[in-house]
Amino acid sequence: MKTVFRQAALVLVLGSLLSLAANAVSPRGLKLTTDYFPAAKAGPGARLGTLPPPATAGTNDSFASVAERLRTQGLQALDHPEVAALFHSPDFAAQKVVFVDARNDQHYQAGHVPGAWQFDHYHPAQHIAAVLPACLLAEKVVVYCTGGNCEDSEFAARMLTQSSVPAQKLFIYPGGITEWQTRGQPLETGPRGSGVLLPAKP
Repeated sequence: MKTVFRQAALVLVLGSLLSLAANAVSPRGLKLTTDYFPAAKAGPGARLGTLPPPATAGTNDSFASVAERLRTQGLQALDHPEVAALFHSPDFAAQKVVFVDARNDQHYQAGHVPGAWQFDHYHPAQHIAAVLPACLLAEKVVVYCTGGNCEDSEFAARMLTQSSVPAQKLFIYPGGITEWQTRGQPLETGPRGSGVLLPAKP
């Protein structure tokens, strides 16, 4: 019996060492010292030590509840008409408004808000050097992810505030790319600024 336990412990130790070594050499490896899920700021109604309930989009009532939940955590929400107005405003063309896509590379490449910067909070070092100057210069930063139950936009926004982007210029779009596309807005595929647009859905 002792032999079985020794062998199991040896396998566990060797497996852990191999996985740590693989993570260290992988270009997509996770840094073990990085906080990928920054804690929400405590506020009225916020519970410490727990993740906030997921964002949902759809009806005005659900948006209002999401906006209130975000507000208690020091974050702001924008609904689709507000986000679309910012995208089509002269401020967007002048880079006073920037969009930040908090999804991973595969989803970003498949289709993002045209001109949006990518900031995958699981791999911040790959994106922060490009996205941070744009966010600091902008007057408004709209962060989104898939929408619905996706919380990546919230984690990304908190990480940006930790990187010196003022919280008052950060806005979460709870509807995310799902609502964006459903509402007939255009998508850009490939890298940022590719100019390859998917036609807007009617």
